Amino acid sequence: MKTRQGLRWLVMALVAAATIINYIDRSALAVMWPGIADELGLDKRDYANIITVFLVGYAIGQSLFGKIFDALGTRVGFLLSIALWSVSIGLHFVARTALSFALFRALLGVGEAGNWPGATKAIAEWFPVRERALGQGIFGAGASLGSIVAPPLVAFLYAFVGWKTTFILIGALGFIWVVPWLIVYKSGPGEHPWVSAEERAYILGGQSHGQAGTPADDYVPTTTQLLGHRQSWGVIAARFFIDPVWWLFVGWLPLYLNEKFGFDVKQIGLFGWVPYVGAAIGALGGGWLCGRLLQRGWTVDRARKTVIALGLVVMFPALLLTAVVETPLAAVLSIAVILFGFQAAITNIQTLPSDFFSGRTVGSLAGISGTAAVLGVIGCMQLVPVLTAGGNYTPFFVLGAALVPLVFLAIWLGGPVARVRARHATAPHGAAPGTTLR
Repeated sequence: MKTRQGLRWLVMALVAAATIINYIDRSALAVMWPGIADELGLDKRDYANIITVFLVGYAIGQSLFGKIFDALGTRVGFLLSIALWSVSIGLHFVARTALSFALFRALLGVGEAGNWPGATKAIAEWFPVRERALGQGIFGAGASLGSIVAPPLVAFLYAFVGWKTTFILIGALGFIWVVPWLIVYKSGPGEHPWVSAEERAYILGGQSHGQAGTPADDYVPTTTQLLGHRQSWGVIAARFFIDPVWWLFVGWLPLYLNEKFGFDVKQIGLFGWVPYVGAAIGALGGGWLCGRLLQRGWTVDRARKTVIALGLVVMFPALLLTAVVETPLAAVLSIAVILFGFQAAITNIQTLPSDFFSGRTVGSLAGISGTAAVLGVIGCMQLVPVLTAGGNYTPFFVLGAALVPLVFLAIWLGGPVARVRARHATAPHGAAPGTTLR
């Protein structure tokens, strides 16, 4: 089979489909929590602790699977990741206490975490620099689409088969996905038998920021060396500060609608998907805009940072506005604006590991920064029950707004978006002798 220019998009479609499944599985507990909590006698503090344990597993899984993807490759890495999380969500069927839910959520977190370094690595392998933000946007739209699909789908299944069987049914989705993945993803573009010579040359020839390859492109740092570059710390810090904003809504939006407006599981299913439409548009729009700016001749540094800044500018006032809205319609629409800005920014932040390093290091940096992100999320998650005592969610949104300027600061201090060179590397043409990109 020969594909002139389309196989990379098929690969990206499968990665996006895995991400949709990831978010259906992840969101199911939150959507059904009012019903589960009533049946099993659990409360909001139990929920916060369960989510925190999930995030601990997620933090471990980010770094673990980053290494697995770099060591075993994208094909096997995704297979292991989705198999683990699909088994884990199915095991929720037998959970009866906060402790049993927490144990299964921890295992789910380890498995689901692999989706992120895996997607970043797949994009680095299959897309030239100018298309990576769009590829990341499609991947990000998968997360948003999963969050759109999850509330009505899970609420429907809950109504007809109950929460126990719902967990089994959504767990089966991952094993269905494995079949086309193993058929399509035989190798990277350099050796894949289905890739035409035209597409292979287009992909591989565009992976050095539009410049001829240099020895620096083969720089594969150890973990210690990786952490010796300020670009790495810029990515790590940006993820630490920005990811909690997304998770505040993924983890707490159904409970916010329940506490603030008295929504039950059915009403959450009817309204809970709306904000993620904004997120999907932001993911695709952020990727498209960055690619468009690169086509107009902007540098990677200028294009990436401009779109990230625009996303942050959208997020900040929307978070403050949501703190004072009084109707459910106004709430979900303003949250849609927040998530639009978030996805426009994160789509470009998540491409940075592939901008800075070669494919053999991308998974590791994506995993380490993902772990840092989860640590930030855990801290915020533990604050939520305290901040929202009595059903007052104003401090919840103020917390999100306070994180936004810190994301911009991290990106700015991280230095220029350009391929990182080994410290002993020869200086680029026109630079002073001994200059290295850090």
